[in-house]
Amino acid sequence: MRNFFSNLGSKWNTLPRPQQWAFIAIVVVLAFLLPVVNPPFITTEPGTNFSITCAQMAVYALVAVGLNIVVGYAGLLDLGYVAFFAVGSYVAAMLTSPDSPFLKIPFLWTVPVAMAVTMFFGVILGVPTLRLRGDYLAIVTLGFGEIIRILATIIPAMRGQVGFQDVGRPPGVAADGTPLFANSNGLPWYWLTLVVIIIVLLLVGNLERSRVGRSWVAIREDEDAAEIMGVPVFKYKVWAFALGAGVGGIAGALFGGQIGFVNNQKFDVPTSVLFLAAVVLGGAGNKVGALIGGALVAYIPLRFTAIADYKYLIFGLALVLLMIFRSQGLLAARQRLLAYGRSAYLRLRKLKNDEPGSGGLSGSIAEGKEAKA
Repeated sequence: MRNFFSNLGSKWNTLPRPQQWAFIAIVVVLAFLLPVVNPPFITTEPGTNFSITCAQMAVYALVAVGLNIVVGYAGLLDLGYVAFFAVGSYVAAMLTSPDSPFLKIPFLWTVPVAMAVTMFFGVILGVPTLRLRGDYLAIVTLGFGEIIRILATIIPAMRGQVGFQDVGRPPGVAADGTPLFANSNGLPWYWLTLVVIIIVLLLVGNLERSRVGRSWVAIREDEDAAEIMGVPVFKYKVWAFALGAGVGGIAGALFGGQIGFVNNQKFDVPTSVLFLAAVVLGGAGNKVGALIGGALVAYIPLRFTAIADYKYLIFGLALVLLMIFRSQGLLAARQRLLAYGRSAYLRLRKLKNDEPGSGGLSGSIAEGKEAKA
């Protein structure tokens, strides 16, 4: 298994960029067609709508991509990420539900508003706490997640367990006159969330290859060494928290709209741990791995409903086995700090493959020295 994923990653890195984009385009098309084709070997049981399952998978995948910014890139252990997910859901509910006394706006406008509000909460949490490390930071973030849930319980405007019904949805009418984005129709929600995921992945990929991404990786590997080398550690840690929170807020808003009901029972500690398990399962530091991990965490309980009540036990055992046999997750993070790391990697492989004898790269260097002599 380990050799399979390692060989797959090495082969992918050697492919020319046009071939990579062509393969990615095929995967994206297949992803859009997944609930339409409804493959018999992965479809859910008759009592569970497969398109709604796909919508839930997409939301969890988006959550995992956001949490991967915090945990995978910057190396900050966040056990309360569900708080940002909750804030995004409540923003969408309180700005669209008829149960809310606040000003109503169209649902699609709540998505950027939810992102802005959760980024603000990320900064508010990050500024006083990100000087902590390791277990201390994990406990603080865990407490923050519980604070959000408790506030939703005790503040009358947030309606506790009663919650908000009839959360807004995007405009559109189906051919039969029913709302296109109905709560019982997961297909348009899945497509909308998939579009958001693609946009987020493109932005995250650019960040990963930028100075910001390299700073995050340096902080993750050794915070003290990064600070000594001139990396403004605190600033980039706050950025990671804010950006990760923003993606979680978008996912929460989409989740609230798709479910159509938001209350304080959906954002507990086990859910937050499940988000973290998705990132670890897929591969912390690898955005595609986090995407796959999030989709699997949502899919397995909905596909195998007989074992859904034991999902925390099952994922716990899976993580234990994963840490023993493949601690880096299904798709390991690529350890690259160079802005042109791919070009350097291909250049070195070319030198190794073009070696005249069996000396490899060292043989090529030796031959160069002999030629100069």
